Amino acid sequence: MELRLLRYFFEAAKEGNITRASTKLHITQPSLSRQLALLEEELGRELYVRDKNGIRLTEYGLLLMKRAEEMLALESKILDDLSGGEISGTVYIGAGETAGVKHIGKVIRELRRKYPGIRYRMISGDAEDVADKLGKGLIDFGLFVGKVKLRNYDCIPLPYSDRWGAILRDDDELAGHEYISPDDLKGRELLFSHQAYEQGEFSEWLGYSPDSLNIIGTHNLAYNASMMVCEGLGMLITIEGIISTGNDTGLRFIPLMPEMKAGLVLASKHGAVLSKAASKFLEALKASLPPNHKG
Repeated sequence: MELRLLRYFFEAAKEGNITRASTKLHITQPSLSRQLALLEEELGRELYVRDKNGIRLTEYGLLLMKRAEEMLALESKILDDLSGGEISGTVYIGAGETAGVKHIGKVIRELRRKYPGIRYRMISGDAEDVADKLGKGLIDFGLFVGKVKLRNYDCIPLPYSDRWGAILRDDDELAGHEYISPDDLKGRELLFSHQAYEQGEFSEWLGYSPDSLNIIGTHNLAYNASMMVCEGLGMLITIEGIISTGNDTGLRFIPLMPEMKAGLVLASKHGAVLSKAASKFLEALKASLPPNHKG
């Protein structure tokens, strides 16, 4: 299977229209149609059907689109990693939502002074998304928040932790509280981090079964969940610093009590061969850690 054909298919699938895709690819529409027909013949599957608006992917087409995106991203990363000359290229970092990403920013700032040719691609996602990309070699490093099971990875704990709390509207009856206790959550409509709930991070803190909570929704990234809170849909349980709760937002962050924190870990795939750019980033990150830090 040629990457060229995958690129043609991915562009057509993304556009949903062969004519528009052929224009972007700088080939004729009949030529692109022939190339896609060859791909279908090679795979022995119908990848799309035509309709009045363009094309619609079949079940097999949707699967191939996902795999094609991964393979083309890996091709781009390989070419970038093998670029010669001075130390350059792109460091790929997947990260969950955390204010602790500022530590990564400080490392990048210092490293750019010495190696201005190195670029950085930050990819946001929850722990499952980041681990999947890390395992497939699509990113060099993953920044994980909280309790995450990381097997076959080299992990470096960072000297930073996030504080858990609740985000609620200014007109909420709990808005004047200094902290949120386990009893305050009883009977309340809650929006919860899917990762934290699945990992059981709150079981010990609650002191009672999480199954008794009224969790009306879960999320992998908190911004959209905070918009639900703005519309009066529950209280959001999340970490501090990733959602704006200033005077003009109508939202307020209140920490949990007893205090609950989530640590940060930077992970790379065990045994992975890093590019020169990624190796320099890792060296700089280790050098940024405090002398007595246990990493």
